[in-house]
Amino acid sequence: MTYSDAVFLGLLQGLTEFLPVSSSGHLVLGQHLLGVKQPGVAFEVLVHLGTLASVVVYFRRRLWRLVRSVFTKELSEERRIIGLLIVGTVPAVLAGLFLEDFFERAFSNPLVTSIMLAVTGLILLSTRFVRKGDCAPGLKSSLIMGVGQALAIMPGISRSGTTISAGLMAGVRPSEAAEFSFLLAIPAIAGAALLEWEALVNLGPGLAGPYAVATLLSFASGLFAVYAVLAVIRRGHFEYFAYYCFAAAALGVYLFV
Repeated sequence: MTYSDAVFLGLLQGLTEFLPVSSSGHLVLGQHLLGVKQPGVAFEVLVHLGTLASVVVYFRRRLWRLVRSVFTKELSEERRIIGLLIVGTVPAVLAGLFLEDFFERAFSNPLVTSIMLAVTGLILLSTRFVRKGDCAPGLKSSLIMGVGQALAIMPGISRSGTTISAGLMAGVRPSEAAEFSFLLAIPAIAGAALLEWEALVNLGPGLAGPYAVATLLSFASGLFAVYAVLAVIRRGHFEYFAYYCFAAAALGVYLFV
């Protein structure tokens, strides 16, 4: 992997992790187009850790309150959110444990990834026909969003797009659905990185520099993407990303069929 490849893929990962257009799908297609598919999963883990850091930075005050709530009786609402995040994380954990081989095979197939991008577009477009809700995340909506996150392990299915769309369909207020989706990403990304920690300590020679560049850029562009998605959600134009997904899917099918 060259430094120019690292710059491109790092920016691509950061922008698409939180924009509802599937970061995994774009990494699969991007690496196939550049011909720089790396052995193992160390690269994917590192750039995802970069985007994880961007969420932590953006929500640092909220996260600190969640941590404090464990030791502070008064912060009952924050403890409730922690419980809901646990509920929302369970489906992805189960899917990762029992369907790991299936998902790994999917990551090697750019055509399947392209088709899944079209599925993401349909999911996003469906929110256009959903009446705007006014509820905070609850047990049912958290579980529904968690199922959406589990489906998004499939490359081409957007994690943020699916979870936010699921929250909107469950009647959650758009801004709170987006915020809960981003918080839900923290245990998901951290857990996936923990499972693959051995890959991080066995990097090949000459990869540390490009990987570090890609990780830093995924952090910076990921932070930008968080701001962008929240702004779009507040304006009520979330489904606009569907048209980009359809275009990306069509291009992928054309290139890899």
